[in-house]
Amino acid sequence: MPAGQHTANIIDRIVVSGSTSVIRAKTLESKDQASAEMPRGEQRKPWLYLAIILGLTMIISSFLEHLAKGIPLGFIVPFLNEPATVSMILYHLALILVGGYVGILGLKELVLERRFSVEFLMAVAAMGAAYLDFLFEGAMVLFLYSVAEHFEGYIEDRARKTIEKLTEYMPDMAKIIQNGTEETMKVREIKPGMALLVRPGERIPLDGIVTEGSSHVDQSIVTGESTHLSKREGDIIYAGTLNIDGVIKVNVTKSAEETLVSRIVKLVIESRKRKASIEKLVDRFARVYVPIVILFAILTAVLAPTVLGGPTHVWLYRSLTLLVISCPSAFVMSVPATIFTAITVAARRGVIFKGGLYIEKMARAKTVVFDKTGTLTLGHPTIVEVTRFADNVDKHVLTYVAALEQYSRHPIAEALVNAASEQGLDFRRLHVENVQEVSGKGIVGTVEDVKIGVGNNELMRTCSTNHLDFPDTIDDKHSCVFVSVNDSITSAFCLADDVRHDAVEAVRLLRSSGVRTVMLTGDKASIAKEIAGKLEMDEVYAELLPEGKLKIIDSLKVKHGLVAMVGDGVNDAPALAASDVGIAMGGSGVDVALESADIVLVNDELIKIPYLRKLSQRAVKISRQNIAVSLGVKIAIGTLGFLGIIPLWFAVAAGDDGVTMLLLLNTLRLMRVK
Repeated sequence: MPAGQHTANIIDRIVVSGSTSVIRAKTLESKDQASAEMPRGEQRKPWLYLAIILGLTMIISSFLEHLAKGIPLGFIVPFLNEPATVSMILYHLALILVGGYVGILGLKELVLERRFSVEFLMAVAAMGAAYLDFLFEGAMVLFLYSVAEHFEGYIEDRARKTIEKLTEYMPDMAKIIQNGTEETMKVREIKPGMALLVRPGERIPLDGIVTEGSSHVDQSIVTGESTHLSKREGDIIYAGTLNIDGVIKVNVTKSAEETLVSRIVKLVIESRKRKASIEKLVDRFARVYVPIVILFAILTAVLAPTVLGGPTHVWLYRSLTLLVISCPSAFVMSVPATIFTAITVAARRGVIFKGGLYIEKMARAKTVVFDKTGTLTLGHPTIVEVTRFADNVDKHVLTYVAALEQYSRHPIAEALVNAASEQGLDFRRLHVENVQEVSGKGIVGTVEDVKIGVGNNELMRTCSTNHLDFPDTIDDKHSCVFVSVNDSITSAFCLADDVRHDAVEAVRLLRSSGVRTVMLTGDKASIAKEIAGKLEMDEVYAELLPEGKLKIIDSLKVKHGLVAMVGDGVNDAPALAASDVGIAMGGSGVDVALESADIVLVNDELIKIPYLRKLSQRAVKISRQNIAVSLGVKIAIGTLGFLGIIPLWFAVAAGDDGVTMLLLLNTLRLMRVK
C-alpha cells in the first residue's frame, strides 16, 4: 500500500478521527458535532463482525471437509465448474461478502485518490487465492486483516483518548448573571465580557478572570498540575478546570473557540503538519517501495513461469504473497504514530509540542539555554533575609508592615503582603489610617496608633531619627527596604527574585543526562553568579542586551550543536526564534507563548524539560526500532514467499498485519515514560 494511505488510516484514527471529538473543543459544539463526525469510528465496527463471519466459516467448513468431504450437494457450480459442497459455498459466500466489502473500499481509494490502499491489495490477494482454489488461504487473509483492523482500532482508541481528556469534561451549558438575575445559556453563545457564576463541583466553561469570591480549582486537565490551586479576585481561570469548594463570579475573556483548551487541542492537531525529517524520509521511501514491489509481483506472475519454469498457478500464488508484502503499512505508520503519540502524551502533562519536528530536535539537543528572570526565577521579589537592628523589636513587625503595604501595588509591597499571608498573619483586621505613598521612596501610615514607615534609605531620612547609624544598603545583591516604628529604624527586609522550586532539580537532571546548561540574563554579574551557583549551571552570561543573547546562542550552536532555549515567551522572543528549539514558559503570558515558541510549558514547570527530552529521545528510538523491524520482516517474508516456503496467510499474519500490531504496541510504551 502507498505511503500516505496507511498513515492516514492509522494517524487519522489515532487522533484526527479521534479528534472528531477533540475538535469539538474548538467550537464547543461538542455533542452535536462529535456525533456528526464519527463515521470513521463507526467504520471500525464492521471489522469485528467480518472477522467473526470468516472465523466461523473456516471452522465450520474445515470441520465439514474433514468429516464429510464438505457435504456434497450433487450439482456443478456454474462459472466454477466444480462439484458443489456446503463447505465450498460457505467459503465463497464469505469471500464474496467480506472480499467485496474490502475491495470496494480499496477500489474507491484507487479511483478517487489514485493510490493503492491496503484494502485493495488485500482484496486482490484474497480473490486471487480463491481463484486458485486456495479457499482456506483466501478466507484466512481476510480474517487476519479484519482482526488486525479491529485490534488497531482498539490500540488507536487508547492513544487518542490521551488528547480527548482535554475536552471530555467541557460543559455545553453555563450559568451567567445578566441584569442581576441568573440565566442558563449555551457556552458557544457566551461572549467576552459576560459574567459567569460557577458553584462548587462545576467545570469552568470559559477562560476568564475571577471578579468575586474565592475557591480552590483543579486544573490538572489543562496544565497537568496535580495540586488544587487557590483562585481569588483578579486570578486567571481556564475553561475545563474544576471548581472545588467556593462560589465564584468570572468575567469571560475568551470565546469558546479561543480558550486555552481549544488552542492547545488545535495546536496538537496541527502539529501533524510539521513532520520530523525521519517521517519525511519514510514517506519518500514508501512512494518508491510500493510500485517497485507491485511491479515485481506482476513480473513474478507473468515472466517467472517462462524464465524459471514451473506451473503458472504456483507463481501466481507466490506473486500474491509479494503483493501482500508490498503493503508498507508497518513502517509508514510507525514513525508518525510514534511521534504523534508522544505529542499527545506530552499535552496531557502540560507540555505542548507544535510539531514532530521539534520532538526530533529536542532529542538531539546538546545544550539548554535558560533566561533568568521569569524562567529560572519567579520573576517577582520574595523575602530572603530579615535584619533586626534592636533586641526589643516587635516580632510581629511584618504584620504591621503588611497591614500598611496592602494599600500599595508596588511589587515589593506585594512580596511583603504575600509573605505575611503565607505565615498566616492576620494583618487585615488591623486598623490603618493616614496612609501616604511616597513615590520612589516607600509608604508611611499609622497602624493601631503606631507610626510605621516602610521604604528605602531616602524615606528613612525623613521619618526616622536614627537613620545616620545605618548603612544605605544591607546587601548589594538584593533590594532592601527599611522599617521604622515610631520614628526609629528597627529592621530591614532583603528581597530577591528567588529561583523556582523545581529549577535546581531540572538543571541537575539535564546535566546528569549529558546536556550542557547555560544561563543568560541582563542582570548584574553578581546577581547572575549567585543564581547560577545555586543551580550549578555550566555557564552564565550576564549584563546582556537582546542582541548579545542572540550572539551567544549562535556561538553555542557552532560549539555544541543543537540548542534549546527556555524563556518567558515575551521578552525572549528573539532568542527563542534564534534557537533550534524555543521553549516558552506559559504562565500569565500563555497566549504569547503559544504563538512564539516551538514548545510551551503551560504550567511553568521546569522539571518538565528533562521529561520532554527523555520522551523525545524515546520517541525517536522507538521510531527507528519500528522502521528496522518492519523492513527486516518485510524482506525476510518477501524472500520466503518468492521461494514458496511460506503460505499466503502467513505472509499476511507475520509480514503485514502482525508486525503492524506489534509496532503499535511498541509505540504505546511512550505512555509509560516518567
